[in-house]
This record gives sequence, C-alpha cells and structure tokens, in this order.
Amino acid sequence: MSNVEDHRQNISIVIPAKNEAKSLVTLLPQLKKGFPNSEIIVVNDGSIDNTKEELLKYEVKVITHHTSRGNGAAVKSGARVASSEIIVFMDGDGQHDPEDIPKLIDEINNGADLAVGSRNKKGQANIARGVANAFYNWFASKVTGFPVEDLTSGFRAVKADKFREFIYLLPNGFSYPTTSTMAFLRSGFNVSFVPIAVSKRRGKSHLRPIRDGVRFLIIIFKIATLYSPLKVFLPIAALSFFLGLARYLYTYLTMGVFTNMSALLFVTSVQIFLIGLVSEQITALIYKDTK
Repeated sequence: MSNVEDHRQNISIVIPAKNEAKSLVTLLPQLKKGFPNSEIIVVNDGSIDNTKEELLKYEVKVITHHTSRGNGAAVKSGARVASSEIIVFMDGDGQHDPEDIPKLIDEINNGADLAVGSRNKKGQANIARGVANAFYNWFASKVTGFPVEDLTSGFRAVKADKFREFIYLLPNGFSYPTTSTMAFLRSGFNVSFVPIAVSKRRGKSHLRPIRDGVRFLIIIFKIATLYSPLKVFLPIAALSFFLGLARYLYTYLTMGVFTNMSALLFVTSVQIFLIGLVSEQITALIYKDTK
C-alpha cells in the first residue's frame, strides 16, 4: 500500500453494508492492517445474512438499522457519528481498493474539500450503467461548467464539517453521491476527481433496472435543480415561446388569426420561466450560509 505511513492519520472510514458478509471478511482485515489508527464505522443496513455476526469478529464501530433504510441513510448515519475531520466513504461490496484511500486523502490534504474516486469504463457494472453514467457526467459538466468525471461514485473522501452542512439535502437512496457532489460544486467548494481501479463486486447488486432507471432519470433533473434551475427551465421556456411565435406567424400569414394554441404556448413559456426563477431563488437561499 503506497505511502500508507503518511496516511495513518486519524480518519473515519464509513462503510454502508447490506448483506455484504462475503466481502467484509476480506475488506475489514485490509482496513485494520492498512489504517490501524483510523475509525472504521460499518452501518449494517437491515442485513438478513450473517453480516451482523461477521462484524462481531472485528474491532469496528457498528451502527445497526433494524430495517433497510437505503444506502444514503446508512451514509448519513455513519457521517453523524464519525469523530474525525476527514471521512472516507466506500462501498462494502468489495469493489473499492483500500490502497486507493491515500490518493483521496492526498487530495484533501492538498486543499480539496471533496475528493471523488473516478472509475474508468472498465469500472462500470455493465454497458447500460456505463452509458447512463457517461450521460450523467456529461450533463452535470454542462450544467456546472466544471469537468465532472464520475458523478455517481460512492468512493470518496470529504471534510467532515462541510459534508454535514448538506446532510439534510441527501436522499436515503443510492443517489447521495450525485446530490453531495452537486451541492459541493454549487457552494463553491473544491472538488477533485482521482482515477481509481474498481473490482467486480462480491455478492448480489441491490440495484433494480426498471425502478432505478426511473430514479436515475429523476437524478438528471435533481442535478440541475440542485445547481442552477434556470439553466434547465430557461431553454424550455424559450422553446415554448418560439414555438408559440412560429405558430402565430404561420396562422396569421395563412389565415389572419391568432389561435388559442399560440396563446397557450406563450403563457406556458412565461409560467416555465417564472417557475425557474423562483427555483433559482430557493436554491440561492439553500446555499446562502455556505462558505
């Protein structure tokens, strides 16, 4: 493990785990050996396998959710009790290599507020997930004007005090990485992306294609509304306005009338613009106290 001696500082490592006994038996010994002075927090999120029994074998802090509340809820539970100034979040399914933790810590020590482990194409679970994540990264980059390399990676290091500022924004599901990344960027905090290697997960994925496909579409809209709602609402309002204008010119020149459809499109464009404007003001209020 490269440069481990320089990274045995007091950090908290938070691991959300749901039915991850098979991977924890390998991951936890690695973490205990590589980061003996660090606080390791495992959040047992309603596991029904022998995760609970496996955790008893190691000197780690365990938080138990008696029923599954979601990956984001587990992350929030761990972040609330973490005692260190730096928190490292990593999945409990064996995909993330503890040897990459020093890379993330380096970025924090060099001034980043959030360091995200960026996966390459080989690190995606399948082609569909890879395409979806590539689209999210592209869309987020366009919205923020910042090159977002991996919006949905769950392997990240963060300054604890800044992360806790946004806990109330984070969802209980799998989209907490998206929300936290966009919140940091919106607040002007330093965000960096660090290339990492990702292994094939051990055990069964908790993602469901149809349900999570719909959820990820919602994430796209959350990306925009978390950062700058007008960047989404204004183009839609403009499109509606120009469609109404085109419809009006056509009907006026051919029939000499102003139709209800043209009026509807004009009114719709104004309404969409006003919704975006109000959303922009609400977003500004949400982040007004961040520094």
